[in-house]
Amino acid sequence: MKTRINKIVLISFMILFVTQLWAQNEKHTSRIPLLNEDAPAFTAESTRGTIEFPGDYGRKWKILLSHPADFTPVCTSELLELARMQQEFKDINVELLVVSSDDIDLHKRWVKSMEEILEKENNPVKIKFPLIDDSKFDVGWKYGMLTPSAGSFTAVRGVYFVDPNNKVKAITFYPLEVGRNMDEIKRMVIALQTAEKNTVLVPANWKPGDDVLLPYPKTVDHYEPSNYPAFYMMYTKLDK
Repeated sequence: MKTRINKIVLISFMILFVTQLWAQNEKHTSRIPLLNEDAPAFTAESTRGTIEFPGDYGRKWKILLSHPADFTPVCTSELLELARMQQEFKDINVELLVVSSDDIDLHKRWVKSMEEILEKENNPVKIKFPLIDDSKFDVGWKYGMLTPSAGSFTAVRGVYFVDPNNKVKAITFYPLEVGRNMDEIKRMVIALQTAEKNTVLVPANWKPGDDVLLPYPKTVDHYEPSNYPAFYMMYTKLDK
């Protein structure tokens, strides 16, 4: 009888241990959100105060740009360009947010340094978008921004496009050595907005004002083929 009780206790302990281990792993699982999934919500401190994402941004497009560290030259060049273009993004209903795994104090010193650089260019722009303190990797875990590096984790250089319905619409990643093209990021948002608003497709190398593609036809004779290169390649102009 005593042996049986000991076995039950041992089995119960093993079940409890495995359950706790599973819960711990589940809590720390980091994966990249799939397209059209809800953008993971988070609360964080930033250079512009406490942020509730995405709730604070209402019916706007949101772009999250992740960085591995402050004061890195490539990332600095990107944020300087974002500062120069921040009004252009505002004009197309886009809010910019920068995520870095350094703390808020270092973020503030980085912002001050970058604004001094802009001042020297005779372009005295203030950086109005927030730099988020992700020193505990909370945002990094939720967005799959972290990659193992020498026994620790490093935030990857990603760009996450989130629409007004708070759905993830596009994600891109860049290596440490190559700066992101801010004009391309802006073009991506405009292309996504254009496709959604007009129920069309956007072809290769598209620029605002170019012809767009009609959705893939349900049948061969869905469109009048004589006006197009092929029944599945139907270009059209958008009303201005």
